[in-house]
Amino acid sequence: MTESIGIDVGGTFTDLVGVREDGTVRTGKVLSTPTDQSEGVERSLRESGVEPSAADRIVHGTTVVTNMLLERRGSKVVLCATAGATDLLELRRQERASLYDLSIQHPEPLVPADRVVAVAGRLAPEGVVHDLPDEAVASAAELVAQREPEIVAIALLHSYLDPSHEQRLAAAIARRLPDVDVVCSSDILPEIREYERTATTCCEAYARPGVGVYLRRLADRLKALGFPSPGVVGSGGGMADASEAARSAASLALSGPAGGVAGAALVARMAGFDRALSIDIGGTSADVGLIIDGEPLVEAGGLVAGVPIALPRVLVETVSAGGGSIGWVDEGGALRAGPRSAGAVPGPIAFGRGGTQPTVTDAHVALGNIAATHVSDAVRIDATAAREAIVALAIRVGSTMEKTAEAIIAAADAAMARALRRVSVERGIDPRSCVLVAFGGAGPLHACGLADRLGMTRVLVPPHAGVLSALGLAVAPERRTAIGSVMHRLDEMNTDSLARLFDGLASRTGTAPNVAHVARMRYRGQGHELEVSFDSGMTPGALGDRFTGMHLQRYGFELPLPVEMVSARSVRSGATRTVALSRSGSSTWSDAASVDDGGQFEATVVGRRVIALPDATMLVPQGWTARALPIGGWFVERS
Repeated sequence: MTESIGIDVGGTFTDLVGVREDGTVRTGKVLSTPTDQSEGVERSLRESGVEPSAADRIVHGTTVVTNMLLERRGSKVVLCATAGATDLLELRRQERASLYDLSIQHPEPLVPADRVVAVAGRLAPEGVVHDLPDEAVASAAELVAQREPEIVAIALLHSYLDPSHEQRLAAAIARRLPDVDVVCSSDILPEIREYERTATTCCEAYARPGVGVYLRRLADRLKALGFPSPGVVGSGGGMADASEAARSAASLALSGPAGGVAGAALVARMAGFDRALSIDIGGTSADVGLIIDGEPLVEAGGLVAGVPIALPRVLVETVSAGGGSIGWVDEGGALRAGPRSAGAVPGPIAFGRGGTQPTVTDAHVALGNIAATHVSDAVRIDATAAREAIVALAIRVGSTMEKTAEAIIAAADAAMARALRRVSVERGIDPRSCVLVAFGGAGPLHACGLADRLGMTRVLVPPHAGVLSALGLAVAPERRTAIGSVMHRLDEMNTDSLARLFDGLASRTGTAPNVAHVARMRYRGQGHELEVSFDSGMTPGALGDRFTGMHLQRYGFELPLPVEMVSARSVRSGATRTVALSRSGSSTWSDAASVDDGGQFEATVVGRRVIALPDATMLVPQGWTARALPIGGWFVERS
């Protein structure tokens, strides 16, 4: 029986889920290997017992790009920019990193000023202002060569309308440096806004060589074991094969978290919910998402490690709060949690792997919130060591062990609650109308406390909660996206021109059966857009009505201005793998559960109670009631 394997690399653990042809699921968890993530992937396959001949595909979620941006260890990039506009990366949007704290600075650009080459010639929206002569092209190529790049990025003004100058320059650089890859902004992001387009192109160039090396190394490891070449899930939630993913490095910045939100959406639909907030709490960070009409919300743009990446992505907001977040005392004597993390190595003190600083996980262990004696075959819980560490911290702040542990957890909860508000309230969504889908190793521990902070009364703890991101990867469909610049008023278009636009984009996305179209639209003169779905055969008037209705819902007003389509996107997807979740094997329980005479599982847990799951722990606080679901997992509700 064949199965689809999903492998998610997190900061502390590497999770594996296998979905067989009949929809049944296997799971596994090993410690991550930060120095080379492919080692942890290989170990998870070896220890899970998956037969290579049975694996019809392996789908991977990786933090390689995110780590590269955080640690600034990407490739040496030389950027070609239009003369007079070579300072875009330094100028950014001329906004402060923090409105009130002048000591906080933006991260340094991925390409320093001395590696930016000015290119003569200039395009404007109306056409060519200054031509780009052949001698200027040759001169720019020579200046690039003198800087000895590992890869070259080209981002010229208004190339989203006319890519000819970029293409001529790329060809010249390829002749001068035949072994150096060249990345053009007109290929990566053919949309307006020169800063975001330049930053995204530089990110692609910065990460592409490293991603290529990593994926080739991973493919070699899998091949040696007899497994197929891996697919990789991108930030948009769809899968591409490794060779294609290596040419789309910037789109992998939220690879793993996108799989988590997709898994949360799948389980929410199966449980009968079409609107949800999701939170994936791991050892290093927490990832927050929004699910509307049963699907993850996809938006264009966002910051990753301070770098704007303006490509379509599943909405995910990441905060530095997780089980490994370290509890510490600041200079003013206040107790804090994070953003520093114990990570996979050495990890929390309770893991007994050399950790010396108390973490959120240690606080839970000290309070008795983690009932299991071990969290994987490699990690066993040392409750005594965790309590001693919290006691030492309590002495420093002049409090009790219990209050100190509760304060560490509350500090982490506050950071995560702020992220949940940002992804919901800022988009006109009342959190109280949503169910909170909580997963990851620490998600079910924090879920009810977070719900209380947001006024939410319903929590869904999925089956396989500790490895749900890997489940989302295992069932992820193949997906291809094509983007095109439009920049036309809607009243200047007709039904036929709209159809030709989207049909042309769809023709570039392969032959998979499911196609979705999105128009990025705004009132003329606005500085931001809304993403509006386009249905086949839709007239410009109907599309405009859909935009104004969405604008009214989001912002509460309409404007007496023409509506403009900035760009268009077509997304073609294959089928999502089916999965048959069930109560069997989804948790362990004691007096909280019962089995009726017919052999059907029944469970109702009234808090305060701790329930050990196979790959996580769930805390049902006082005032909450948990009920087991037929699909596995638990529905927890305010009493």
